[in-house]
Amino acid sequence: MEGYLIPIVLIALLVLGSAVKIVQEYERGVIFRLGRLVGARGPGLFFIIPLLETMQKVDLRTIVLDIPPQEVITKDNVTASVNAVVYYRVMDPSKAVVQVEHYSAATAQMALTTLRGVVGQVELDEVLSERDKINKRLQEIIDEATDPWGIKVSAVEIKDVELPEAMQRAMASQAEAERNRRARVINAEGELQASIKLADAAKVLNEQNGALYIRTLQTIKDATEEKATTVVIPLPVEMLSTLGMGKGKD
Repeated sequence: MEGYLIPIVLIALLVLGSAVKIVQEYERGVIFRLGRLVGARGPGLFFIIPLLETMQKVDLRTIVLDIPPQEVITKDNVTASVNAVVYYRVMDPSKAVVQVEHYSAATAQMALTTLRGVVGQVELDEVLSERDKINKRLQEIIDEATDPWGIKVSAVEIKDVELPEAMQRAMASQAEAERNRRARVINAEGELQASIKLADAAKVLNEQNGALYIRTLQTIKDATEEKATTVVIPLPVEMLSTLGMGKGKD
């Protein structure tokens, strides 16, 4: 009898060990009883019925999914290589196990196809300048598609957009031309403002008696400060009356 007792004890211990389950704080155990879904349990220590119940662990932490570079043709027929990163987590462990096979792979494929589809519907300038708008659109589409699987997509970020070298040179030339145009416009606006100020100054000098004479003296003073040996100052006709040279003899 004692010879049979040891194997029985060992079998009992093995059965008991298979019945005890420990699930971490960031995990849940999805329980199936004879193939039927019972529910999710955890975290902590709990028991399942050996041989009748099975358990599958599901991680509830946020998962970072890196989408490799994808060759995409934009709406304006420009080929670009786009990669992105997706942040998601399992909200309903039971759905993640029952509703889809390998929820992580399914989410990755959904994100990949959505990235290609959305970027292919917009022009290249929008991809480069309105990245936040495209990120939000990607997040909404992927989140809606994975919601029946019990998954919540919290964010999608486009990391990099690589363009062909020919397109990069064309964009660099366009940017340089735009900078030159802005420089010319700024110079023209400066000349316009300076001409308006000069016209106002000339008007004031013409209306005030002696103003032009005082301005001429100031110009002579500024010129002689440079220690020049000869200074030639042209005198306008309007100054003749101020200097008394325009009056006839009595």
